[in-house]
Amino acid sequence: MRKRLALGLCLVAMGTATANAQQLLSLDSCRAMALRNNKQMNVQQLKQDVAENLRKSARTKYLPHVAAIGSYQYTSREVSLLNDDQKSTFPKLGTAAGQKMEQLVPGASSAPAIATLLGVLDATGQHIVDAFESDTRNMFAGSVMLTQPVFMGGSIVALNKMARINQTMAENTQEATRQLTLYETDRTYWLVVSLKHKQRLAESYLEVVKKLDADVQKMIEEGVATRSDGLSVSVKVSEAEMSLQKVNNGLTLAKMLLCQQIGLPSDSQIALVDESTESLAETVPAVGVEDAQAHSAAMANRPELKLLENAVDLSRQSTNLLKAGNLPQVLLTGGYIVSNPNLLNGFEKKFGGMWNVGVTVRVPIWNWGDVCYKVRAAKGTTAIANLELEEAREKIELQVNQSNFKVEEANKRQAMADASIKRAEENLRTAEIGFREGVITPTTVMEAQTAWLQAKSQKIDADIDVKMVQVDLQKAMGNLR
Repeated sequence: MRKRLALGLCLVAMGTATANAQQLLSLDSCRAMALRNNKQMNVQQLKQDVAENLRKSARTKYLPHVAAIGSYQYTSREVSLLNDDQKSTFPKLGTAAGQKMEQLVPGASSAPAIATLLGVLDATGQHIVDAFESDTRNMFAGSVMLTQPVFMGGSIVALNKMARINQTMAENTQEATRQLTLYETDRTYWLVVSLKHKQRLAESYLEVVKKLDADVQKMIEEGVATRSDGLSVSVKVSEAEMSLQKVNNGLTLAKMLLCQQIGLPSDSQIALVDESTESLAETVPAVGVEDAQAHSAAMANRPELKLLENAVDLSRQSTNLLKAGNLPQVLLTGGYIVSNPNLLNGFEKKFGGMWNVGVTVRVPIWNWGDVCYKVRAAKGTTAIANLELEEAREKIELQVNQSNFKVEEANKRQAMADASIKRAEENLRTAEIGFREGVITPTTVMEAQTAWLQAKSQKIDADIDVKMVQVDLQKAMGNLR
């Protein structure tokens, strides 16, 4: 029983440890998770699929299209090929002929052979009237038609080019979203690392001032320090505790932001690989890029520029599409038509059909300048797109220059921070020795401690800034991978 109880307690303890364990993440894993869970990346992927299907749809405009049509129509009156007089005359052909014969040869129509012939004429006339009945009040028709574009004024070519440009724009938009996602993830990652190091620094500073406070309290009891000195140190302890609380709150919020970016619940327990380093002293200086090389890379790689170039090309193809409205259009047609009743063998009450081929030509003659006005408007849109592209190139060139300057400044700040730390540490060491020997007041020690804290904090900022400016430069050149 005791063994089972011990085993159960072990399992519970292991489960609790697992639940409380922090998830260790590197910068690369954060990037991968951010790309995988970013909703805008998923949206852009879907837009790219849409653009690809539209491109495939545009390709079908080159191919023949086949359509089947069926119809039924009821009309209140039928089409008649005979007028009313003819309809009343034809059934009486024999009777009229008999009357004429009686006028010429009295009694001739009474002969059996003549009477039979006259009856046949009446029946034949009635048959003719019946044969010419069209019965078009109920019309059934059907056809299968094939149309093959031969020349459409260049509209199909322009449409396909526009579809390919749209697909390229979707790809460039996805790349821009990808780079922005990586950029935001990198900055948040290094923000968390910075705050974690500042948290350790604040904790160390709090321990130092607490130790000083304890020493001063002992000195007050021994009568070698004043209560004013004790109050000053106590205030520093309170300030250190408040600073640590602010850093803790900032670190918690920064981790929540990072969790949101990489698709984890905001309350997830995470730890970053670069948090565990004792210091960021191993941070290498940022590497700048020659202006010409940086500008060339930015012009070739920035997805924002590619999107503006796509907009210019799309506007040009839109102009070509509008110009096609003033050009002739040629279509090749063919098909099979059936109808009931049909006219292929009189008015037959059954389906009959025939094949047909033809060429359709449409030539615009006059449209009051509608197409010309639209073409002018499209050319204006192209000019606007070109101006926006040139403006964007100038701004990106300036951004690259600024990023290079920031790299140089960050390296200088890092070197200055290293020198400041050495001076602050030496100053603090001297002050602490003098305080222990009773030749330096607590106020001087606190000043040295504050200077040491500022130097350490500036060093953390300088090291993180080196990381940040490197990310900014890669983003400016479009090389953020």
